Amino acid sequence: MKKVLLSDFGPETSNAIYSFWRWTENEDLDLKKVKDILTYTLELGINAFDVSPAYGNGEVERLVGQALKELNIERSSIVLFSKIGIRFPQSDGGTVYKELSEKGIKEQIEQSLVNLQIDHLDVLLLDGFDPLMNVDLVASTLTGLQLRGKIKHVGVSDFNVQQHKLFASRLSNEVVTNHFELNLLNTNALKDGRIDFIKENYSKPMAFGPLADGRILNGTDANARTLRKTLAELSSKYQSNIEQLAVAWIHKLGALPIIGSLNKERIQNAATAEKIQLSHADWHEIYDIAKHLH
Repeated sequence: MKKVLLSDFGPETSNAIYSFWRWTENEDLDLKKVKDILTYTLELGINAFDVSPAYGNGEVERLVGQALKELNIERSSIVLFSKIGIRFPQSDGGTVYKELSEKGIKEQIEQSLVNLQIDHLDVLLLDGFDPLMNVDLVASTLTGLQLRGKIKHVGVSDFNVQQHKLFASRLSNEVVTNHFELNLLNTNALKDGRIDFIKENYSKPMAFGPLADGRILNGTDANARTLRKTLAELSSKYQSNIEQLAVAWIHKLGALPIIGSLNKERIQNAATAEKIQLSHADWHEIYDIAKHLH
């Protein structure tokens, strides 16, 4: 898999990113399975991984950290993303909320570093905009953490254009990416200016849910069936399957798909999609169907 710069300022990552967010749904989560998927994705050429102290209350991160250590993976050969900002209630029935305070940021970063058994994060993502955050204080806190070598780059997750602009205006260094949902059943980021704004700043978006949680392949609703018919008609032309075409459509936009499946076949479909070079006309044919879905 080819390597690309996430922004003009780095880092250099594989053309797709693997995320461990779905592992919180895996009831029989264990170290052996984490090591197996890490080994498999690395063999496919994926060198970038998304984790968070919010995944399984830190358990997923701890297993990933242990797997990286036991597999003896060289730290400089991989790019580690971590998302912070989500806080869970202390008691049943409480509200999951966002907290981007100086104290909360430092606590969550330290938790990630300990869990992963590393000394720095390559990219820290702020997981959603917190209306209560002091933007100047958050920016200065992150700049301080960069100067101390705890984090190399800063990005955002699910920020709209105005929120992205506000945060970027206070940060000393560049915001290297925005992480949001993008797939052929959800093209809102193309309509509301998020992708345009990222490109304006010479960065690449991270596309969460590129296969729409399996709906593109297996969805029974009218939208999924309509889209699948178009992709199926084009699949023989490109000697590919439906999922590969759906991810290739994202690649042509210059976005990096985030793969979240635990199924090796689906991981491979997403990882090999970069080899498909959709024509301009075919990209627009697919988009014309997608943007008119209700």
